[in-house]
Amino acid sequence: MPKTRELSERSTLVLTSLAGGEKHGYALIKDVEEFSGVRLGPGTLYAALSRLEREGLIEALPEADRRRPYRITTRGGDVLKSRLERLAGVTELGLDRLKAAA
Repeated sequence: MPKTRELSERSTLVLTSLAGGEKHGYALIKDVEEFSGVRLGPGTLYAALSRLEREGLIEALPEADRRRPYRITTRGGDVLKSRLERLAGVTELGLDRLKAAA
């Protein structure tokens, strides 16, 4: 299994979407935009999906109605959890520092 690099923001958004259940490309674009306000273009999304699949963090499922759904793997869930916990710590610290500076 290839070594997992630090997750980019795009990869974090894609994994967060897939943590809610399997989705195909268009559904991923819409879900990410809905919960984050970030619109991923198709090229950006499919590059992220390809990278995440190579790293074993997601897997493609059989095509259905000309759409290929993806799902997060157990390893992908573990990596996402770790990333989100680190981000939560940074967020908390940053907000505390802003309050102290005010």
